[in-house]
Amino acid sequence: MLNKTIMAKFSEEKLRKVDEFISRYPEGKQKSAIIPVLHLAQDEFGGWLSAETMDYVATLLKLEPIEVYEVATFYSMFNLKPVGRYVFEVCQTGPCMVRGCDDIIDYIKKKLNIGVGETTHLTPEKVDSIIEECRQTAATNN
Repeated sequence: MLNKTIMAKFSEEKLRKVDEFISRYPEGKQKSAIIPVLHLAQDEFGGWLSAETMDYVATLLKLEPIEVYEVATFYSMFNLKPVGRYVFEVCQTGPCMVRGCDDIIDYIKKKLNIGVGETTHLTPEKVDSIIEECRQTAATNN
């Protein structure tokens, strides 16, 4: 691993949580804690995982950075760039496509006036309004 200054750093409380995650696995298998530690890092450092943050996680778990990058880039639940506070994620697997996920995505894009991967300025009240409208539409169509 390259020695570089790491700016991201967990509080003592969060480091205890990391130790708790690691302790769930046998000695030498700390890599198994990577997903919960990445979730913790994403929550702690602005809702996304910068390269710096992933390097920090690698250091904590005594892994090579590439091992962390592989996991973080594989799962869609990890954000590799800044995102909004509230993220709408729509299932796009085969069964969801059959059930109309493309229509849901188009609806969200139209309703929020944004494209996939874009951000708008929402408030909790606007989110409540969007959810309520979706519920009413679903109730009407079902």
